[in-house]
Amino acid sequence: MLRQFNLTSRTLIITNPGLGDLYGNVIRTSLRSAGFEPEIAEVPDGEAYKTLESASKLYDAMLGHRMDRQSPVVALGGGVIGDLAGHAAATFMRGVPFIQAPTSLLAQVDASVGGKVAVDHPRGKNLIGAFYQPDLVVADTDTLTSLPEREYLAGIAEVIKYGVIGDPEFFQWLEENVKDVSGREPSAMEHAIHRSCQLKAGIVTEDEREMGNRAKLNFGHTFAHAIETTTGYRSYLHGEAVAIGMVMAADLSVRMDLCQPDTADRIRQLIEAYRLPVAPPKIPTPVMLETMARDKKVIGGRMRFVLVKRIGEVSVESDVPQRAL
Repeated sequence: MLRQFNLTSRTLIITNPGLGDLYGNVIRTSLRSAGFEPEIAEVPDGEAYKTLESASKLYDAMLGHRMDRQSPVVALGGGVIGDLAGHAAATFMRGVPFIQAPTSLLAQVDASVGGKVAVDHPRGKNLIGAFYQPDLVVADTDTLTSLPEREYLAGIAEVIKYGVIGDPEFFQWLEENVKDVSGREPSAMEHAIHRSCQLKAGIVTEDEREMGNRAKLNFGHTFAHAIETTTGYRSYLHGEAVAIGMVMAADLSVRMDLCQPDTADRIRQLIEAYRLPVAPPKIPTPVMLETMARDKKVIGGRMRFVLVKRIGEVSVESDVPQRAL
C-alpha cells in the first residue's frame, strides 16, 4: 500500500510498548520486504504522554533516523498515538507523509479519520495542533481482538455519537445489536466501523477545518474535554468522558426545549446498554465552567454546544442561558 506513494525509504513507526510487542515485528518485516527502512519509536501509553515533550523526543528520533521530507511517519496505536504522531508528522520539516494504522475502536471510527492532530496543554486538551490529513488509513479489525474490554467499550461511545448526529437508522441498529457489537462479532464490528467512517468522512469532506458543519462531530465533547482536563486525564478514557458528555448534552437539550425527554432517555439508555458511564464526577461547577470556557471551540468568548433535536439531527448553539448550563 505504501509503495503507491512517492516516499523515500526511512520510516518511523510510532507506537507504545504494548503494541510494539504485539505488532512491531509484523509491521517492520512487512515494510522491509517492500524496500523501506523502518525504525520504531515507543511512547508510554496514555493521554498524560500526549505532550510537546513527547513530540520533541519524536523529532529527535526522526533526526536520528536521518529522515527527509518524503520519509513517512506511521502511527500504530490508538487515538493518543495517532494525535501525537500526526502532530509530529505535521510539524517536522513543515510536514512529512503520515500513515494511520489505528488499533483501537475509538481510533478506527474517529481519531484516524478527519485529519485533526494535536497534543495537550496542561490547561486544556488538544490545544496545540493542526489539520493534517493522513495519506492512508489502515483499520485492521483483527487488532481489536487484543484490545482490553474497557477500551473497546469506550470506542463504542463515538459510534453511538454518529447515530445521534446523523443517522437514526444506524442508531436503531446499534440498539438492536448490542450483544453482537459489544461481543466483537466480526461482521457487526465491521458494519459499525464502516458506517461510522462513512458518516465522519462525509462531514469532514464538506468542512475540513471545522468552520461550520463539522462542529456537529463535537456532540458531547465540550463537557467531555472539561471532565478529562479537570480529572487530569487519569480517571476516564476519552470515550467514557464522551459518553457522559453526550448524556449531559442531551439533558441540556431538554432544558433548552430543543428535544423531548424521551429522546434524551433513549440516548442515555443506549449508552448504559453498552456498559458506559452516564454520570459526571463531582467537579465544582465554577471549575467545570472555567475549563469549558478555555475550550478551543469557544469563539468570541461564547461557548458553543452541539445539542440534539431528535435522533439523527443536532444543532450548534451558542446562546445557552447560564442557568440551564
